[in-house]
Amino acid sequence: MFSHVMIGTNDLDKAKAFYDALLGTLGVGPGFVDRHRIFYSSANGGVLGVSLPIDGKPATYANGGTIGFACESTAQVDAWHAAGVAAGGVSIEDPPGVREGTTGRMYLAYLRDPDGNKLCAMHRLP
Repeated sequence: MFSHVMIGTNDLDKAKAFYDALLGTLGVGPGFVDRHRIFYSSANGGVLGVSLPIDGKPATYANGGTIGFACESTAQVDAWHAAGVAAGGVSIEDPPGVREGTTGRMYLAYLRDPDGNKLCAMHRLP
């Protein structure tokens, strides 16, 4: 359904360091810088872009928005979370762990990136 997700940043260098570390835990290589944007591509064709706003105004995060990353294991969720915190992210909500809901059991971790964007790592449990 989606071709890519683009989020804003106010500091391209800080965002690149953060997302290189975070997405590296998911097997994604370092981002490609194209002028005022950074692009990350996954093996399954997903693309994440991080951009300085084109209109020159400060980047802001979406109230109510979350970007979710699929993980292959609970260990990968934990590594994602630890790398994000070490790279300047902020752990939010409950600590990484099991959540149960109408869509089943999941192992989740939540972060805010250095610009305040809300991120989630998820591994679906059997």
